[in-house]
Amino acid sequence: MRAHDGPSWTPPDRPLDPARPAQPAQVRRILRLFRPYRARLAVVGLLVGASSLVSVASPFMLREILDTAIPQGRTGLLSLLALGMIVAAVTTSVFGVLQTLISTTVGQRVMHDLRTGVYAQLQRMPLAFFTRTRTGEVQSRIANDIGGMQATVTSTATSLVSNLTAVVATVVAMLALDWRLTVVSLVLLPVFVWISRRVGRERKAITTQRQKQMAAMAATVTESLSVSGILLGRTMGRADSLTRSFADESERLVDLEVRSSMAGRWRMAVIGIVMAAMPAFLYWAAGLALQSGGSTISIGTLVAFVSLQQGLFRPAVSLLSTGVQIQTSLALFQRIFEYLDLRVEITEPEDPVRLAEVAGEVRFEKVGFRYDARSGPTLDGIGITVPAGGSLAVVGPTGSGKSTLSYLVPRLYDVTEGRVTLDGVDVRDLDFDTLARAVGVVSQETYLFHASVADNLRFAKPDATDAEIETAARAAQIHDHIASLPDGYDTLVGERGYRFSGGEKQRLAIARTILRDPPVLILDEATSALDTRTEHAVQQAIDALSAGRTTITIAHRLSTVRDADQIVVLDGGRIAERGTHEELVERNGRYAALVRRDARLAPLVS
Repeated sequence: MRAHDGPSWTPPDRPLDPARPAQPAQVRRILRLFRPYRARLAVVGLLVGASSLVSVASPFMLREILDTAIPQGRTGLLSLLALGMIVAAVTTSVFGVLQTLISTTVGQRVMHDLRTGVYAQLQRMPLAFFTRTRTGEVQSRIANDIGGMQATVTSTATSLVSNLTAVVATVVAMLALDWRLTVVSLVLLPVFVWISRRVGRERKAITTQRQKQMAAMAATVTESLSVSGILLGRTMGRADSLTRSFADESERLVDLEVRSSMAGRWRMAVIGIVMAAMPAFLYWAAGLALQSGGSTISIGTLVAFVSLQQGLFRPAVSLLSTGVQIQTSLALFQRIFEYLDLRVEITEPEDPVRLAEVAGEVRFEKVGFRYDARSGPTLDGIGITVPAGGSLAVVGPTGSGKSTLSYLVPRLYDVTEGRVTLDGVDVRDLDFDTLARAVGVVSQETYLFHASVADNLRFAKPDATDAEIETAARAAQIHDHIASLPDGYDTLVGERGYRFSGGEKQRLAIARTILRDPPVLILDEATSALDTRTEHAVQQAIDALSAGRTTITIAHRLSTVRDADQIVVLDGGRIAERGTHEELVERNGRYAALVRRDARLAPLVS
């Protein structure tokens, strides 16, 4: 067992500072992502080291060709050295291909781990998180942010190691040839490093802004190009306005993309020009020294040194660019870690209770709930017992806490005071599988996947047979309609089920729950959005579903709750009345007033 904490989710208090240099702890955390793949990375390291050693051997062979083989006319040595240079080039290329294959595989596995880690983390977040976060923002974190890290994760890390190894090996080789020329070649390197760090911080800050803008644009697309968004935009005559709004979002992204691409571009270009000019400078200086007789350096050594120098500049520039790219990617890592660090408040206990059989008794014992510490109580002092197989109806005005009360049973929220029990066990002490098997929810917001009817029903029971699916559909009184469709149970329901009417979608949801066969059923205003005729058909399906189950009905229309064993009237998060339909009507209190209101509205919704 464990101590029970409050349920509310609150966003992080302190936003991340994109311009702040990366902390060592953050870098270590990124490196830990690669820990499961250490063996493969060790192989990459060996390939990188071998490739660097082979590549620096070529200039030395070139020196011997120019200083010994050609002047002395040693054809055999010339052929051997030329062949050696060819073998070195082939070996380096083969090692490079193998290195790319392994590092890309490791990088993609790390990307996979990040994607699934974030997705699993979001699956554990409370409902409050999703009510406060735009869907497009969540999608952008998984798609755009993790996708934006792909180059860093798959190639930059390996590029960093290979280029660093190449630089070290090349500098050692240059020192072996001529230490004075080496010092001249490296004198500007600290300035280049300082410039690249400045550029990296600039791009990191811009990248953070860019990703936020991409998330905002993704949210706009998700909301406005869904079926509901298209219907709303066109029927309200706002299609052009939405297009202009999206164009404004896109224009802001264009500006950020250009700024990101150009940040420090001129400074990096100067570095490239200086490095490209160094060989010419060395040829010029060495030529003057040779002409004046002030140098003993050989032509072969000079050419070999310049070859090494050019071989040094490529990985050196790449290292500087890699540093910039890493700084840019750190902004993306920060956004991903922000999600991974969200506190999971609805957790499974370390030693959960597993119920082999669930009778279905539900109790609310002095239950209190508030969405966050700054808000008032949504529920206060609720005490209700629903016997196994019994029925409870919860009614009341909008905002009285009806739906919140029902969501406490399947732990979509956790209580802040008191407890909710299932067969005498606190639901917070049950394992998630037991709770999922025990409690089924049919809500007003019916969600159907863009898949076939059969696949939507099988979501409740993946191993369900065709016969079981048909039986559930018949019980929900939707089989005849499905059978009349050209593709029957293989019919694609469309995005969010828009090929089906509201009543048909509700009956599909009921069939899905029948297939799940839970002993406890939550009906959250399942018929409130339907006309009277459709409500009657759906209510018949609900009656079939409710038979023999503990049923908690959240009702807007009181015609659906008259036969409940007990009715509770909520007002301001407290129980105002309770009793049967007849008892409450006779008292002529709040419930009776709701019944009279229902009677006046009934002709309007029929």
